[in-house]
Amino acid sequence: MSSASGVAASPEVTSAPRELARALSLRDSIALVLTVIGTGVFLKAAPMAQLVGSPSKVLWAWLAAGLLSLAGALTYAELGAMMPEAGGEYVFLREAYGDLPAFLFGWTSVMLIASGGLAAVSTALASFMASFVPLGSVWITHDFHVLGQVVHWRLGVQQGVAVAVILLFCAINARGVAVGGKVQWVATVAKIGGIAIITVGALLLSRTGTWANLAKPITNQIAPSGAGAFGAAMVAALWAYQGWSNVPMVAGEIEKPERNIPRALIYGMLLVILVYLITNFAYFYALPFGEVLTANSTAYRDALPVAAKVAQSFWSYGPQLVSLAFMISAIGALNGITLMNARVPYAMARNGLFFGPLADLNPESRAPVKAIWFQGIWACLLALSGTFDQITTSVIFAVWLFTALVGSSLFVLRRKLPAAPRRYRALGYPVIPALFVIVAVWVVVNSLSATPLESAAGLILMALGLPF
Repeated sequence: MSSASGVAASPEVTSAPRELARALSLRDSIALVLTVIGTGVFLKAAPMAQLVGSPSKVLWAWLAAGLLSLAGALTYAELGAMMPEAGGEYVFLREAYGDLPAFLFGWTSVMLIASGGLAAVSTALASFMASFVPLGSVWITHDFHVLGQVVHWRLGVQQGVAVAVILLFCAINARGVAVGGKVQWVATVAKIGGIAIITVGALLLSRTGTWANLAKPITNQIAPSGAGAFGAAMVAALWAYQGWSNVPMVAGEIEKPERNIPRALIYGMLLVILVYLITNFAYFYALPFGEVLTANSTAYRDALPVAAKVAQSFWSYGPQLVSLAFMISAIGALNGITLMNARVPYAMARNGLFFGPLADLNPESRAPVKAIWFQGIWACLLALSGTFDQITTSVIFAVWLFTALVGSSLFVLRRKLPAAPRRYRALGYPVIPALFVIVAVWVVVNSLSATPLESAAGLILMALGLPF
């Protein structure tokens, strides 16, 4: 595939007669950015409130994390516009640092991050479907000891539903990127609509809603202070913003990528920040701060207490509404992860760094169908294994490690390829990209310090790609 950026492509790419279909419009690309809006908008209000102790500080933490994510989006926008090829971060790392860092990113993404995300989201979707349909039957249970932890493995109807959902979205996206893009747009509209109903209801109809809820919290509540607490709240919010970096993975299928990739990243992230701020403002308006503090969002079975309490304050069926909104968000996330991340093994295979057949395109849909199914089937195995929570926890720091590397690649490529066409240049260069890289490095160091065993396990899992 020839590079629109003017960067020399490998012989494997230029000699291939097949091309991905550029069928994603600016609207579709923005919808992919809005995949970011997932579980975080429902889950993070309580732990952030417990960390900083006041509604205003929670909102400031959401804004600060959003602006940092926007700084990353501005950095990725230049890279995506310069090298609009399938693979995104894999392509940027390969051009800046060579095959090894690029392969390790691709290996980690395919085998752990993307597939683990599909497993986790599909299992969460199945658990919330149980609110409407009986899915409680369990066929087999067993306890395993892994890395000093007890893994409670079970196989039942919910696991079967999770696998079926993953396979469904593989089948949808195998029909072509245009079909996947339309599904993403519909899911995005439905998701934003559900969140809007909860937000408007909280602001206009809540029986406990009052401006006094947004004032200084009651004195008998513990109110942590200091940069450490605020930083921890920002980290919690950053997880909710995670996902925007996946959009350049489908750069080879976006119409007019030099123009639309920067626009999609910037417009999309501004919309995400706006949705998060308004929604959390509505939470704190609708509920007394003590109600938010006492909520528990650490387990999926209790995953929506704050949002459910807010919805219940204006409608007796509020918890069911929130469960439905969560399911719609999960559907959008599953489709987006399947669509975007499958382009990484496809790009790796085209460069001879992964299984060759994954580089094949379907002659009718022009989609990397084999790569889609490879990623999906591996995700099904993780969903059935019951260990995906441990795996994804172990590689959280790896996500930010590669994010920091990709951010730094902008500086490398500015020097390495000074004459490459750049239809868009990162706003605030070099200050804003440098700030983003520094924060990403800080997140990596903080993860190593806070969870050394999980981080070490993540390094081991990454290193398994070396002999491969």
